[in-house]
Amino acid sequence: MTKPATIDDGVAQIGDVSPVGVTSRRLFLAMPVAGFAAVAGVLVVGLNLDPRKLPSTLIGKAVPKFSLPPVQGRTLGLASENLHGEVSLVNVFASWCVACRAEHPIFMQLARVKTVPIHGINYKDAPDDAAQWLNTMGDPYTRTGADLDGRVAIDWGVYGVPETFVVGADGVIAYKHIGAITDQALAETILPLIQRLRKGAGGKAS
Repeated sequence: MTKPATIDDGVAQIGDVSPVGVTSRRLFLAMPVAGFAAVAGVLVVGLNLDPRKLPSTLIGKAVPKFSLPPVQGRTLGLASENLHGEVSLVNVFASWCVACRAEHPIFMQLARVKTVPIHGINYKDAPDDAAQWLNTMGDPYTRTGADLDGRVAIDWGVYGVPETFVVGADGVIAYKHIGAITDQALAETILPLIQRLRKGAGGKAS
């Protein structure tokens, strides 16, 4: 005679889970936790990176091919062909950039004493704002290029403004400085590099 089912029997059946099933369930539940931990780890590492020390894939390579019209009110635009024949600096700037304002007096001083030709790439700026900024702050640039949509800056591998590149007389990028130029960076890194490039590659002084 068949024994009638009881509540106790039902409970026993519901709680009867095989070891394989328990293991699979635990692994399934652990997957989101592991994924979150991995993403968090990447974010922590990224936040602790110093952007000024990020390597540039363009170091040692020719400047990207480009041609830009001048900033409003200027007559000389900037193209890759202009970055041959002498060691120069290429500064990526914008009127809305606070750090650009901080470094600008250094470029004005370099221009006054004719230390090195400085060219400016104006990044995603309104033409009137860029012109007014240079008219007010002073214009240290030999040539300027209005990069209205930021495409040229992308080709240069720009992370943000300001950024400054040292370009050899052969049109090859020798150095990239991320962030505002400081007196220390200028004296300890940029000016010595300019001198070495001039001696080694025959870059002419201005």
